[in-house]
Amino acid sequence: MTGSRTAAGAGIVGVNLPSESPRGGRRKWCSWRAVERAVYVGMLAVLRRRAWLLAAPLLYVSAMLLLSWDLDGVPERVGVAILRRPPPGSLYRSPQVFERLWPFMQADANHSKAMEVAWHVKASKRWKPCFRKKLSHAGLSPSNGFLIIEANGGLNQQRLSSSWSKLTPKVPMMRRGSLLALSKICDAVAVAGLLNATLVIPFFHLNSVWRDTSKFGDIFDEDHFIETLKGHVRVVRELPEDVLRRFDNNISSIVNLRTKALSSKTHYLQKVLPKLLELGAIRIAPFSNRLAQSVPSDIQALRCLSNFEALQFSWPIKNLAETMVQRMVTNSSASGGKYVSVHLRFEEDMVAFSCCTYDGGQKEKQELDKARERGWRGKFHKPGKAINPEKNRRDGKCPLTPLEVGMMLRGMGFDNTTSVYVASGKIYNVEKYMAPLRQLYPLLETKYTLASQEELAPFQNYSSRMAALDYTVCAQSEVFVTTQGGNFPHFLMGHRRFLYGGHSKTIKPDKKRLVLSLDNPNIRWERFKHNMQEILHQSDLKGIGLRKKNASLYMYPMPDCMCPHSEA
Repeated sequence: MTGSRTAAGAGIVGVNLPSESPRGGRRKWCSWRAVERAVYVGMLAVLRRRAWLLAAPLLYVSAMLLLSWDLDGVPERVGVAILRRPPPGSLYRSPQVFERLWPFMQADANHSKAMEVAWHVKASKRWKPCFRKKLSHAGLSPSNGFLIIEANGGLNQQRLSSSWSKLTPKVPMMRRGSLLALSKICDAVAVAGLLNATLVIPFFHLNSVWRDTSKFGDIFDEDHFIETLKGHVRVVRELPEDVLRRFDNNISSIVNLRTKALSSKTHYLQKVLPKLLELGAIRIAPFSNRLAQSVPSDIQALRCLSNFEALQFSWPIKNLAETMVQRMVTNSSASGGKYVSVHLRFEEDMVAFSCCTYDGGQKEKQELDKARERGWRGKFHKPGKAINPEKNRRDGKCPLTPLEVGMMLRGMGFDNTTSVYVASGKIYNVEKYMAPLRQLYPLLETKYTLASQEELAPFQNYSSRMAALDYTVCAQSEVFVTTQGGNFPHFLMGHRRFLYGGHSKTIKPDKKRLVLSLDNPNIRWERFKHNMQEILHQSDLKGIGLRKKNASLYMYPMPDCMCPHSEA
């Protein structure tokens, strides 16, 4: 606070220290006089007992400590002061740790092969796509009617994985086509297959936050989508005019069936199908997570087909995205064309929502308080709502700063010759927080540095299309780093598992463990490296994972979309 000093650094909790004043100076002088008098009296007592030779050194040291103590820092009414040291991992002290370790990072040049040894996948444990053999090949019977779904929200909120077709032999990291889909679309394909309905290509609502007016065809290749699903699910671009006339040329007049989240196959067949047969067309809105995670294998296979093959980006997005990937490959010649991508969640709203404290002092606190009020209007000031930044940090809930990401990667063995691509929104206090990451990794790129202003101009005002560029470059990196969870890494990890033999090749740090190293200014470089490499090892072990009953196929495509190499 202005005009006061916190005692957190001194280990005194709940004590406000007064500012300088003439009155305070007189109080300090009086305190010194009292201490001097006490020392004098004590020494006389000792001399009278003829033990001064033993006690004098102790008294001298005690007197010096008392006289050197800044008594002006003690308030008039201290009350009961609780002396404590915050539990390890509570404080943001990464800059201090970096200052100590930076010379050792510069001197340590034995990490040139980190990219080659990051992942360990045995050939016997690799997986291959096999969902096509699970699809029904009986052919389509006459349609039961038209299914219309409505999708809304930003692309980042509903991210779904995408795929490429055949590898380009000359460029291992380059594939010919890429796509990004919404889970709503893939689930809609599955529901249409379940009902034997004709799916009308979804239309997107204008989201009040993202303000993105993109239509399906602006993001995805409609022709490829329809052609790939042909023979499994009928898809049309719009409702036929004769059907629309039956509803007074108003789609809103078509009955909207509000299904529950994660509805089962039985629900759709017993509740939705009869209405579809009766009316010939139905709407389901909103349509988000409206199909259970576990459904029969032929329906799961439709999800796989739409997610990993049918949905590809539109040509304008795909062309620029592939150009950006090729530039990253070229920039990464020192590591054989391989690079690291990082999904960095350090935008102002993310930092504000986390209620975490960094090193920006009072100015930062005021900025984030205002951001919380703008975004959530009183949510954090409700009665009984306690904000505990220290606990949030210990619990691994604080977004990693760019510096922390860079320190972690250097500890894992990725030296300053590593090419790094950062996918993010607008970083909070960008100049301050990005500077140390650029210091650690000079070969750092973002979409704004990798593509020219002219190339980005057609996408600049469309958050979904800009996110698609980030997604594509991240999907093709040798190493992907997720720092704060969310839908983007959720689906990207599944996508990467589909591409790379079942292994996500993703660093997902255990932040509860990570903050312990970042809150220790006395940590030795060798110990820090050991801790970071343990985090990398754990990410490697968890790279291959099978979908559990209620988990998402889009994050865990095995075993629904993929089979062991020996069985595929």
